[in-house]
Amino acid sequence: MRLECTVETAAAVAAQVRATVPAPESVADEVAGIVRGVREGGDDALRMYERRFGGETMSSPCDEPTTRVPAAEPAAALAALDPAVRAGLETAIANVRAVAEAGLDDEAEVSLPEGQTIGLRDVPVRRAAVYAPGGRHPYPSSVVMGAVTARAAGVDEVVLATPGHPTLLAAAALCDVDEVYRMGGAQAIAALAYGTETIPRVDVVVGPGSLWVQEAKRQVSGVVGIDGFAGPSDLTIIAAAGVDPEPLRLDLLAQAEHGEGSLVVAVSDDEALLQRLDVGVTVRADLEAALAFAEALAPEHLQLAGEAAEALAPQVRSAGCLFVGTASGTAFGDYVAGSNHTLPTDGAARFASGLNVRHFRRRMTEVRIGPAAPALARAGAPIARAEGFEHHAASMEIRENPRSR
Repeated sequence: MRLECTVETAAAVAAQVRATVPAPESVADEVAGIVRGVREGGDDALRMYERRFGGETMSSPCDEPTTRVPAAEPAAALAALDPAVRAGLETAIANVRAVAEAGLDDEAEVSLPEGQTIGLRDVPVRRAAVYAPGGRHPYPSSVVMGAVTARAAGVDEVVLATPGHPTLLAAAALCDVDEVYRMGGAQAIAALAYGTETIPRVDVVVGPGSLWVQEAKRQVSGVVGIDGFAGPSDLTIIAAAGVDPEPLRLDLLAQAEHGEGSLVVAVSDDEALLQRLDVGVTVRADLEAALAFAEALAPEHLQLAGEAAEALAPQVRSAGCLFVGTASGTAFGDYVAGSNHTLPTDGAARFASGLNVRHFRRRMTEVRIGPAAPALARAGAPIARAEGFEHHAASMEIRENPRSR
């Protein structure tokens, strides 16, 4: 698809691009039945749904009295973890923790003219859950993003619901998760939200997952806090003339790895550059119109590449996460940059924020990788490959030695 864009038509073009992602099928009625069943039937219902729908589960617990994973199992998974993947996860944990802790505000007391004082306190929830899918692509990075941020917010108890892939269990051990439950799908969300005989209810549920998982989160959002409805992933790149197109092309391919429905868009006033970036949707526009388009589209990820494009950074208000500079590939943010990869999708960046301590206790992250690219690539690429995302790894590794190309 090729489109033209001006400042005047930016909103209309953004709507046209957003419409290229098909509306997901509705599973509301089916999910409602599962949520109601677990709420009323507790563990028996949970085990029944695990037997029926637990295809994600590595070792089905459907005949066991509890879905809780023995504490020794994550420790054993960690001991067997590929050292390169472990090193990458430890880098991710340290960086995500540093950024998450920096997001905490000081407490304050306000004295008003009438003589009263109003105390402002950030108080964490007592118990929060992270959901980490473990089907075709297990996401240990999602364990990091949720668990580390919850812990930085001061949550008393952090639990993980996951089908139980060993890499996910190892990540849980590294993140000092208090409890791990081997369960997945809408039934897991219902169990976390309402509690069962063996699973105490939580106050907040965060994390990615299937359409069934997201619909379940939506349906229980009046009972527990959630981070939002995670739809198909998307990336928009605004590229100025003269930038090296190959890293940007890999960034687009990396984002497309997230699955069918992922939206990748390249915007530039350089026709030759757009031809090299012809991966998804391309939009020809001058930089003023490109900014207007991005603000109207409100992408999950926005990259600014090239000096003129990077100068737009202070004007960006509607993006889940902003990546500035040719070294700042989006894949770094998925793993080891320190920013959180759980971000508002489907244009929700107009009003919503990426996962941060305030989900447990709208802030946008701006990422500038710069000279850290080689070290972060060495840390992040093994995680990407462990998750089955070759283009994510390649888009980081290409920044290790850009002069060699």
